[in-house]
Amino acid sequence: MEGNQNLVITIGRQYGSGGRIVGKALAQELGIHFYDEEILTITSEKSAVGEVFFRLSDEKAGNNLLYKIVSGLKPQLGKPSTEGDIVKPDNLFRFQSEVIRQLAAQESCIIAGRCGDYILSQEKIPGLVKIFVYADVPALIQRTMEVDKVDEKEAARRVKKINRERKEYYRYYTGADWEDWNNYDLIINTSNFDLEQTAKLIKEYLKLKGFQVS
Repeated sequence: MEGNQNLVITIGRQYGSGGRIVGKALAQELGIHFYDEEILTITSEKSAVGEVFFRLSDEKAGNNLLYKIVSGLKPQLGKPSTEGDIVKPDNLFRFQSEVIRQLAAQESCIIAGRCGDYILSQEKIPGLVKIFVYADVPALIQRTMEVDKVDEKEAARRVKKINRERKEYYRYYTGADWEDWNNYDLIINTSNFDLEQTAKLIKEYLKLKGFQVS
């Protein structure tokens, strides 16, 4: 696909659901790039803002979460500022949003998290497919124990904390509910799925939707 006909897949994922593994496996199946934390590095290079600032605010709500929720406000997706407020969370989000839009315009790719589904929905990309990967809590904890090499108590703490942060982040920057299935085209519970097979399942879904994938 060329130009605005790129196949662009966004993957929202609960921590512990295996979303990153699924995304990487799917990218390999389709022969396209997978962008997760790589987005932070690219954004840092393009903005000349230290990567540490993007990592500190990565998938975390800004400073005025309660005010934003009560007032129904959300940051504008316009051009980022290069003035004194350059490292404020809302501005870092605009830098990152700009990179996500550029990646989607340049190539077929898979983008993990970071409100990619919301950002790109504003662009009216014909080849946009929005996926959400989740799992039952015991499965989230078990997979976190295996991947992070931590005990059950620490895994449960991470699952609860990081998924709360991702939910608040999505609410802060989009005004919407991260776990509202209406935001997505395909929702997959990976509790009883092999992650490699999940990638193949998504590939079959793309074929059913009429995308020319090899």
